[in-house]
Parts: sequence; structure tokens; C-alpha cells
Amino acid sequence: MASAADQLAANVNLGVFAKATELKRRIWFSLGALIIFRAGTFITLPGIDPVAMADIMSAQSGGVLGLFDVFAGGALSRMSIFALNIMPYISASIILQLLAAVNPALEQLKKEGVSGRMKMNQYTRYLTLMIGTLQALGIATGLQTATASNGASVVTNPGVFFVFTAVITLVCGTMFLVWLGEQISERGIGQGISLLIFSGIIAGLPGGLVNMLELGRTGAISFFVLFLFAVGAVAMIAGIVFIEQAQRRILVQYPKRQQGNKVFGGENSHIPLKINTAGVIPPIFASSILLLPLTITGFQQGGGDGILATIAALMGRGQPLYMVLYTAAIIFFAFFYTALVFNPHDTADNLRKYGGFVPGIRPGKNTGDYLDYVLTRLTLVGGLYLTVVCLIPEYLISAFSFPFYFGGTSLLIVVNVTLNTMQQVQAHLLAHQYEGLLKKSRLRGRR
Repeated sequence: MASAADQLAANVNLGVFAKATELKRRIWFSLGALIIFRAGTFITLPGIDPVAMADIMSAQSGGVLGLFDVFAGGALSRMSIFALNIMPYISASIILQLLAAVNPALEQLKKEGVSGRMKMNQYTRYLTLMIGTLQALGIATGLQTATASNGASVVTNPGVFFVFTAVITLVCGTMFLVWLGEQISERGIGQGISLLIFSGIIAGLPGGLVNMLELGRTGAISFFVLFLFAVGAVAMIAGIVFIEQAQRRILVQYPKRQQGNKVFGGENSHIPLKINTAGVIPPIFASSILLLPLTITGFQQGGGDGILATIAALMGRGQPLYMVLYTAAIIFFAFFYTALVFNPHDTADNLRKYGGFVPGIRPGKNTGDYLDYVLTRLTLVGGLYLTVVCLIPEYLISAFSFPFYFGGTSLLIVVNVTLNTMQQVQAHLLAHQYEGLLKKSRLRGRR
């Protein structure tokens, strides 16, 4: 009986989807934009030897550059026109959020609604241009002296002209991706910037699966281990979906008020507090900082020497010191970023302005303290959840030399973007369904 009802609901949804021309147009637009992005990742910068560049990046697969190359879908290892990806934009957004926490003018600008948000977006673009220029200048300068393991130079014709063209090309590529992401958000389906990162990560998944199956065919990994990996991957994805959808709902009541002969208010609402308010920012920050020694020693001849090489050996991926520091960094950044994006006392003040209150808690400061109390405990659980998701792939890679393509950060991004996109698709389907019901009611009214 339940299966028949589910089949009927699925058929209804398919019927609604077939008639939702606006939704289909948005999906096709998003797919077309992602195809343009993927095509650009294969256009190499002028004057770059792709073989030498690939050799250098293979030595950096375990460092920060390897992590960013996964997000960019291989654009960095090919040194394409989209090598910077949209990382300068993400850095600019985070910097502005940090500045808004200490700058009253920016904090007030965030509270001004649509106009303030448009102004903040404009500042973010300007800062993206500055950060992208600095990063592109550093990359272009470093590439001129970079050599592969066989002694071949990455840049065929180094000089001022190469630096100028490389900086202009990389910065323009980043700003184009920012514009493309905004177009996807406005005219397509899903959040544009997140979808660009999502497509870059997913692009390497088929190759990773083929390599795993090839290891199973040759006997390097038993099929039983592959089966356990498949079951574990499904269980991990299900756990991520469960935690990301989980909420702690704080009940809010509004008192009744009478104006003339009418009574307003009296309804109940809630404040949804997510377990993982910080999202994927803590793992990205933590891994970027901890992988920095590996990145620096990877560029030195012979793997580097001295104190830096010792630190890199102790903090190699999968080492006990790396695991401990990785856990501490994730939990720290979870609390730090949550404090930036959610202010309990501002929320309590807004509730008091509109007459809302939490049952059993006095409005104002007491409500803010209560929200902070609940949010602190939720953030601790969220930080531990992020730690578990990120450490399991690290353990598999280090202990069993398992070719786990998805790191914990990549897996979190993929699942979160998929959930958000599916929610938007369902919202469009419901809106189309309501529009059809309204049209039918109007036709019946005319009769």
C-alpha cells in the first residue's frame, strides 16, 4: 500500500515537472553555464608547458595546492585560465564578514536590507579583484622559476610580458566565474558559486572510481574491502544528510493585541538553529593551515631540510600530531565562524522589538544568554561531527593506502550543494503546482 502511494506521488511529481517549463529552462541554463566552466578549465595559459606543470602539481597533491586543485576540477594542475577558480571571491567574502564583526559601519550596512546587501556585494567584488591580482602576481612570478623533476621549465618564455598576460588572464577568469555564478543564482537553479565548486569536485569522481575498480581487478584491493567501502560511503552520506537537515527549534510566542474590533498576534513560531551552523568553512580553514608546511617543502629541492622539513614530517597527512591538531582546528573554527554568522543577542533584541518571547525566558539579555547557551552546545556537537567526517578519509588514506578520492571537506560540499539544489527544485515544483490550482479556480469562478 505504501509503495503504491509512493509510486503515485512520484508520478504526480513527474507530471508537474513535465509541465514546469520555467524550471526546465532554469535547469538547462545552469547546465550550460557549468559546461562553459568545465570547458574553460582545459584552456591552458599561454606560455605554459602542461607536462612540466602536471609534474610539479603531482608533488603537491598532499598540500594546500592539491586541495584547491580538487575544488577547481583540475584547473590549477593544468594552469588554465580558471586556475584561481572562485577562491579569491570566497576569501573576500570571509574577510568582509570578519571586518563587519569589528567595524560598526559595515555591521550597520548588513542590517539595511536589500540596499545594504547590494553594497556589500559590490565591496566583495572590489576585494575579490584585489586578492585575485595579488594571487595571480604571486603565481606568475613563481612559475617563472619553477622546474619539473626532469629540469624542464614550466614557462617557455619568462619575462615581463608573460607576467602581465598571466595576471590579466587569471584575474579576468576569476571575475568571469564570479559573474557566471551570479547568473546561475539569478537565472538558473541552485546557488551559483557553490555549484561551480561542486562541478569541479564531481569532475574528478569518475577517474577516482575507475582507479579504485582497477585496483580491485588487479588484486591490490580485495572486492570485500571495496564492498565495505561502498557500504561505509553510503552510511556516511546518510549521516551527513541527517545532521545537515537536523535543527533545534526554539519556540517563540507572540502576545495577542487588539486594534479596534480585530485581534492580531497570538501565534507561535520558532527559531531554527542548525547543528552545523558554520558549514564547510572550519575544515577548509583547518586543512589549509595544517597543509602549509607540506606545500612549502614540496617546492624545495629534495623535499626541504631543517626545522620545516621536520615539522612537515610530523604533520604529514594521517600522522597522530596532524590528526590532533586537525581536530582542534576544526572545533575552534566551528565556534569562531558560528560567532560571526549568528549573534544571539541581536536575535533576542529583534524578538523583543516585535513582541516575541521564548516561553519561560525573560526578553532581552536573558533570551540572548539562553540562545547562546543552546548554540554553544549545538556548535560543539557540530564540530565533533565535522571532525568525524573529515578524519575518516584521512585514516583510510594513511592506514591502508586507500585511494579515497573524496576528502571530508569535498564530501560535505557535494552533499550540502545537492541538498540545497534539490530543495530549490522542490520549491519551484510547488510554486508551479499552486499556480496551476489558482488558474483552475479562476476559470471556475468565471463560469
